[in-house]
Amino acid sequence: MLTPKLTLPVRPPALLLALSGLAVSGLASAQAATPKLDTGDTAFMLVSAALVMLMTPGLAFFYGGMVRSKSVLNTMMMSFVSLAIVGVLWAVIGYTLAFGAGGNNFLGSLVNLGLKNTTGPNSLVGTIPTPVYVAFQAMFAIIAPALISGSVVDRMRFGAFALFVALWSLLIYSPLAHWVWSSDGWLFKKGVLDFAGGTVIHIAAGVSGLVAALVIGPRMPMTRRATLPHNVPFVLLGAALLWFGWFGFNAGSALGANYIAGNAFMTTNTATAAALLGWLAWELIRGQKPTAVGAATGAVVGLVAITPACGYVSPMAAVVIGLAAASASFWAVQLKTRFKMDDALDVFACHGVAGIVGAMLTGVFASKWVNQTITGGVVDGNWGQLGIQALGVLTTIVFVGVGSFVLLKLIGLVMPLRVTERQETTGIDLVSHEEEGYREAENSLSAPVMLGGD
Repeated sequence: MLTPKLTLPVRPPALLLALSGLAVSGLASAQAATPKLDTGDTAFMLVSAALVMLMTPGLAFFYGGMVRSKSVLNTMMMSFVSLAIVGVLWAVIGYTLAFGAGGNNFLGSLVNLGLKNTTGPNSLVGTIPTPVYVAFQAMFAIIAPALISGSVVDRMRFGAFALFVALWSLLIYSPLAHWVWSSDGWLFKKGVLDFAGGTVIHIAAGVSGLVAALVIGPRMPMTRRATLPHNVPFVLLGAALLWFGWFGFNAGSALGANYIAGNAFMTTNTATAAALLGWLAWELIRGQKPTAVGAATGAVVGLVAITPACGYVSPMAAVVIGLAAASASFWAVQLKTRFKMDDALDVFACHGVAGIVGAMLTGVFASKWVNQTITGGVVDGNWGQLGIQALGVLTTIVFVGVGSFVLLKLIGLVMPLRVTERQETTGIDLVSHEEEGYREAENSLSAPVMLGGD
């Protein structure tokens, strides 16, 4: 795959698309060698970055509504603290580790340490200012560790989670983003297709969540029995915000207001709608009522599954991807009771499983008719793309799984990973934040600090 030489590596579809219309004459070649600012693309990417930022508060509502009332603030705070921690670390060093030009197969160079060499009127990535690209990528880096929090609600100490977010962002997310999205990355060179983060974000978060649930251990039986979605309207609100923000997540990954962005927008909506219907259908088939939580969960599963494929597949392929992911994730949730790992909010089932389904089906349905910058998948007779996608999936699972396990064990040597049994019973909101989401007489304590916190 041809990757034009630019000052900073970017995702392949946008780069090639931005230059495809210019390679018809000597003048066009000169223009292609010197990227030119496009105000339309810039405006589009600013809006897309803002939409992706909105996804993390949306996730806070989605997760917050699913837990018991004693844990709503802590659950939402784990998303909000990711905005702050990763927002700073990405600017200081995370971005250059992921996308610093001149890096090797496994890590970016330090040329952009502290965002050096990313400012100024002539600093561009494709047709947009480099700071816009950095900000857009920052929003991806922020939501990835926030997704993990759903696996450990009700029991992980807030301080331990904050430290895990910082280390995971730098030591796992940034290298993986480099492998898959940087032109220097080894999985990029292998031809792994991941348009907007199926491997880098969703499989990574799902696997990390599963590992965290294993290392930290299950909730107390009494806590698990008491954990029912305490605020279903929060769950629906969160899912709606995620759906809305995901248009920036996926369409914005085209890095410009172009045809590929439009296709990504359409396939995102189509797959999400199909997955929502698929989840409700499975509830009906099993003799249940169609639930609001099921509809919200199905929508999120569809969003996850189409993420790696959205810029490469047709809307009809998106329907298949959405239905397949809904089926796989639905049954993964049903089967989790057979295992001892307490993935509280089904992060692996909804993000890990759906991410794997989406990544593999990208290898099936990716089409040169949709995106001329790729060689296509099985629908174009390229069966080898399935093997390449499997390589990306397996590499992500192994790297993230082992890396997360090591990080958690190291953090456990410095501080306890989970609250005490008494603190868990009382409620993690009071323990960690000395606040309550809802004023309940039976919950209120005059001196919550006596319970001990982080």
